[in-house]
Amino acid sequence: MKKIKTANQLKDIRKSILEKRDANRPCITICGGTGCRAYACEKVITAFREEIEKQRLKTKVDIRITGCHGFCERGPLVVFHPEGIFYQQVTPEDVPEIVSETIIQNRIIERLLYTDPATNKKIKYENEIPFYKKQRRLVFGNNGKIDPTDITDYMAIGGYSSLAKVLFGISPQDVIEEITKSGLRGRGGGGFLTGRKWHYCRSAYGNPKYVICNADEGDPGAYMDRSLLEGNPHSVLEGMIIGAWAIGASQGYIYVRNEYPLAVKHAGIAIKQAEEYGFLGKNIFNSGFNFTIEINRGGGAFVCGESTALMASLEGKVGEPRAKHIHTVESGLREKPTNLNNVETWANVPLIIARGADWYSKIGTKESKGTKIFSLVGKIKNTGLVEVPMGITLREIIYDIGGGIPNGKKFKAVQTGGPSGGCIPEELIDLRVDFEELTRVGSMMGSGGMIVMDEDTCMVDVAKYFLSFLEDESCGKCTSCREGIKRMLEILTSITEGKGKEGNIELLEELAVVVADTSLCALGGTAPNPVLSTIRYFRDEYEAHIRDKKCPAGVCRQLITYSIDEEACRGCLACKKLCPQEAITGERKEPHHINQDKCIKCGVCLEACKFDAIRVE
Repeated sequence: MKKIKTANQLKDIRKSILEKRDANRPCITICGGTGCRAYACEKVITAFREEIEKQRLKTKVDIRITGCHGFCERGPLVVFHPEGIFYQQVTPEDVPEIVSETIIQNRIIERLLYTDPATNKKIKYENEIPFYKKQRRLVFGNNGKIDPTDITDYMAIGGYSSLAKVLFGISPQDVIEEITKSGLRGRGGGGFLTGRKWHYCRSAYGNPKYVICNADEGDPGAYMDRSLLEGNPHSVLEGMIIGAWAIGASQGYIYVRNEYPLAVKHAGIAIKQAEEYGFLGKNIFNSGFNFTIEINRGGGAFVCGESTALMASLEGKVGEPRAKHIHTVESGLREKPTNLNNVETWANVPLIIARGADWYSKIGTKESKGTKIFSLVGKIKNTGLVEVPMGITLREIIYDIGGGIPNGKKFKAVQTGGPSGGCIPEELIDLRVDFEELTRVGSMMGSGGMIVMDEDTCMVDVAKYFLSFLEDESCGKCTSCREGIKRMLEILTSITEGKGKEGNIELLEELAVVVADTSLCALGGTAPNPVLSTIRYFRDEYEAHIRDKKCPAGVCRQLITYSIDEEACRGCLACKKLCPQEAITGERKEPHHINQDKCIKCGVCLEACKFDAIRVE
């Protein structure tokens, strides 16, 4: 491949790519992201290829393996273009019928369509499914359209034209001004203005300068960055190259956790292809600008998502944070000026350059511009990745997009911002989602994790879970973080075990302040959030655990009792047969009883009973 040297060459190649592609030619796009791979999408892909070959349709139908489409709950996903027909939960056994009916006969297979639970109607087209309707998929939308391993797919949708626009007509200072004007803020958690960070790094004394993509994403349940890097790696690379040009950097790194093998693979392929086309390497676009990118795989330490700990890891040192009085834009990697942004932030950059800061700044709220990708998980009907404009309400995300709470349960809370975020209660469900509003109510944007909880969730137990995670992931450098989190966890554990004492809540609040105020990095600084937010909004649950020795949600084992309602019991023996402790007595067709001395409160009887005869108090 001859390297591209001019903007006109890029336009000509894109034109040639589009001319070779018939927009009306049938194309089957199959989600090949990690989520759908868990549903055996690779077998579906193989089945399609074999059936297309068998039916001699290779010259008439294209198959494109894409990244994650977002609607992970319904995988494997198959979409037929140009119509946009959407099939969900496709199996290899469905493929022959799909090819013969939908591809050849143009007939719809009703059972593979999505059924709207609100109306019970089958929905034929992807853009009409409620999950997608309220989204604004600016960054994530191309995931379902392109093959991440084929650079020409990215070029066909305008890829690398923003880079050409910059190198052939916009000075580095003007690029920084445009990004600043757009209002783009870092999507990794801190929310710092991206353009301002770039300005500080460019102005900092010293060379070489570095740019880094933080793909370490360690929040439980979060996988936005992974899916972007898997499904559209060139958008991230293009953003990094533009950023490097603006800052004056010649070397870039993608720091990605080793648990993301597909993201590592696709990013590696993308780098190689970008080098072959001349988008990376020496004298890019004949401009005299040199820039290369390397991939570094992290060991999975949560603390390495923090900027200074990440850079220490890149240097081959232990991933520990350092004091914040020295900023990484002045002295970062190898003590040189370094700019760090996360995957989603970099992917926004080509969009802003292509469409302009004025266009971008009109999306979102006054202080929080653009869109944000969230991983919507937990007690929600439609789990997956959603991209929404800043300022949308929690209600719209949870009910209009997420479909509400399954099994007729009541919404209780949503935790945002990862393990260091806060829990937002039902009374604040109409809260607008942006940086300022989430912080105001005791939570945070974080990288975009959103865990929904229903009425069966114990908020004390939730706080304990997240503190347990943070205790394990703390690097241990700060005494306040290492010992403070441990002590808070001990108190929470004693409360959930029925050993809580008067004054424990106040002690937790006092410890939280100390940990937050005296820790070096954001892990310790935000670790108390789950505790403080649950105390703030669910103090009555803490008091019930301490004073009444009861868990209102029926979760904490030491504080609950299982019994059998004699009137409801049918004597079916199901619970008796499954009880691991043989704690249940009773004959067939007679009421059963639970021996409390033997009962270990495992809940097997509750799951086994079909007559709702098990009572939890």
